[in-house]
Amino acid sequence: MQRFIIAIFSLFFVFACQGRVGNNSQERAPEPGNNRLEPPSFDADSAYYFVERQVGFGPRVPNTESHREAGKWLANTMQRFADTLYLQETRVRAYDGTILNIKNIIGVFQPEKRRRILLCAHWDSRPYADYDPDPANHYRPIDGANDGASGVGVLLEIARQISTEKPNVGIDIVFFDAEDYGRHRFSSIPDNDSWALGAQYWARNPHIINYDARFGILLDMVGASDATFKREGYSMMFAPGIVRRVWETAHRIGYGHMFLNRDGGLIIDDHYYVNTIRNIPTINIIHQDNRTSHGFFPEWHTMGDNMDVIDKYTLKAVGNTVLQVIFDE
Repeated sequence: MQRFIIAIFSLFFVFACQGRVGNNSQERAPEPGNNRLEPPSFDADSAYYFVERQVGFGPRVPNTESHREAGKWLANTMQRFADTLYLQETRVRAYDGTILNIKNIIGVFQPEKRRRILLCAHWDSRPYADYDPDPANHYRPIDGANDGASGVGVLLEIARQISTEKPNVGIDIVFFDAEDYGRHRFSSIPDNDSWALGAQYWARNPHIINYDARFGILLDMVGASDATFKREGYSMMFAPGIVRRVWETAHRIGYGHMFLNRDGGLIIDDHYYVNTIRNIPTINIIHQDNRTSHGFFPEWHTMGDNMDVIDKYTLKAVGNTVLQVIFDE
């Protein structure tokens, strides 16, 4: 996750290649009238397993072996569930000049459907524990159990569910890479759009030419105990109706104590670039906490962001809410 600031310059992207597995045919015939469907029940144990599996590879920092192995596993797992799998491999330049080999992983469900919803999360983890209370850890990578793996775990479980119980709309699930390789807290280098590099690339180069969706939902830090989700600022700026709909849904199905009717901060995250570059109204469900100095969960960007912070109830609350929203379409 990113700071409460607006960056103003684009990064220089080096080169890219894109691959696809599966059938990409899209019918243009009008869809028949739809009836509202009951969503499947979200399995928190399964989502927890998906989070734990990611963390088991070690920190998922681009250019590392653990990142490569985790990416292979994520692609193989998504391919089991999706009708079509896209792998978007590219190289991007980080804020400090490092060239990062990254991979966006995209699962497409019911590609023939013209009405589509975008669901997304980032799968990489932070290379620096730059908010750790121990200065000796400030340049060590983190597990990113909540900051990264939780959102992916929830979406993998949703992918598993909708592979057999299909909603009335097509779903595209995107796992963005290099979201968390942003400027180190103590670096003197200007920020200049250093966060969400995979999302920036995808927004300019979507997996399908002229790709569009009715709306998008980003999940970030959705697994910690006692999580609270406020109405994030850019979500309210670009997609206030979607925020209201998701929050009303959460309240209706019993999670109003977590989805607070309070405004949160402006957070530069993947959804910011999906909104500003791709023009898809996209919201961010993200844990915000006024009790910490940085405004996020206490273990954010520290060595403590490990499986100990993950709570199955939080995963279930977010998963059930998102499933209800997409099955209400």
